[in-house]
Amino acid sequence: MPGAHPDATAPERADELIPGRDRIPSAAADGPAPADTAPTRADRLWERAPLLLAAALFAAYTIVSVGRYRRMESRSWDLGIFEQAVRAYAHLQAPVADLKGPGANILGDHFSPVTALLAPFYRLFPSPITLLVAQALLVAVSVVPVTRAATRLLGRASGAAIGVAYGLSWGVQRAVDFDFHEICFALPLIAFSLEALLRRRWRAALLWALPLVLVKEDLGMTLAAVAVVVAIRCRRTDPKALPYALGVAAFGAVATLVTLTLVIPAFNSVGAYDYWDKVGDSGGAGILDGAGTKLRTLLWLLLPTTGLLALRSPLLLIALPTLGWRFLSGDDHYWGTDWHYSAVLMPVVLLALADAAHTARRSGRSWLRRYADRLPACAAAAALALTTALPLAGVTEAATYEKSGRIAAVDRMLERIPDGATVEANIGPISRLTSRARVFWVGAARPVVPRYVALDVRDGWTKDPVKYANSLHPGARYVLEDTAYGYVLLRRD
Repeated sequence: MPGAHPDATAPERADELIPGRDRIPSAAADGPAPADTAPTRADRLWERAPLLLAAALFAAYTIVSVGRYRRMESRSWDLGIFEQAVRAYAHLQAPVADLKGPGANILGDHFSPVTALLAPFYRLFPSPITLLVAQALLVAVSVVPVTRAATRLLGRASGAAIGVAYGLSWGVQRAVDFDFHEICFALPLIAFSLEALLRRRWRAALLWALPLVLVKEDLGMTLAAVAVVVAIRCRRTDPKALPYALGVAAFGAVATLVTLTLVIPAFNSVGAYDYWDKVGDSGGAGILDGAGTKLRTLLWLLLPTTGLLALRSPLLLIALPTLGWRFLSGDDHYWGTDWHYSAVLMPVVLLALADAAHTARRSGRSWLRRYADRLPACAAAAALALTTALPLAGVTEAATYEKSGRIAAVDRMLERIPDGATVEANIGPISRLTSRARVFWVGAARPVVPRYVALDVRDGWTKDPVKYANSLHPGARYVLEDTAYGYVLLRRD
């Protein structure tokens, strides 16, 4: 169209030109059927493809995360912390997580009130498995808008390929494998927001992103980045939306500042944000420290997932706030590809790929058009190949579905702890107890003398658990209650 802004391309608006159609196959993939042609069974199946893919991935995510819990292979205390907070919400109490310190309000650690949404379900099913299944569901739901948006831009086959590449992406798999974390709420919000953005539904894009400020304190900056991209895209084609975008960008930045300096300190026992010392020079690190690890993370984000083509899309700007705080941190756990920290980047990079491929297909350079046509399938193939060494590979392994006699023996030992008792524990026993006891971390401050101490000592970190327990609480005397395959239960005499 003469005089149109480059963003206002005809293929992006094809859904307005074909009545009754809700996808935009590109000429390079499947051509659109005539508007008056009744949809065939194949058409209906393709339209359900995002839901079917999400359902399959939900099952896979659930199997992996619940299987890890059943085998007592939790890697951190986070599942226990979140269960304590959700359990408190479910009983209409302040979200106290004793694992962070006796009486510690979790909102003074990270600002994630969104987890209260799980409270009704937890009240019905009071178990850590409830949190794991909810996380699997939320992550799987995010597959739907990613697949749908890619299909509208690139056609059925390429859209489905990007959906597979996203659902099996290493960042998503690492998050599902990491017990539970609040970022599972962020994935569908970001995915639906970017789907709306790519359809030029500016207000919907902003509204979907607004709740990010309730998911975690740093995601206000991600909201601001989404609003900036909306502003870039709408500034010429829909100038009326520009003030809304700029206003939301300012809101996101201000919300982050207020949360970090006022809200979290108000709930914190020492009146401060505990993680300032992990940022920048105050954490003992600069942007160049760990440069090799950070570069590898960037390559993992952009190479197997997007073939670097995502660099051509402004959507990639949305990844900058998360990468910024991670790489400025002095904590090297944030720099790499482990844990759950890259999950929120996955919908961004995969939809940036779809956006860039859509634009590249109209390039005057034939090699770029061919590259853009083939890259979605390559990204899906790469995700499938990498999955053999990632958590979802466990779906095909018999051990994933088994609960050994050793774990059953440990469970029987822990059942000797009465409901409502006070317990100090390390990572192994924590999530087995937080649904029915008041659990403290063995390394925390100890104003409470617990009735029981439950320890995983399989790696031999202490040779005398009784002596260790007595050293934690001078004046108290603990005796051995039971042992089971490297787990020890002690009771205060």
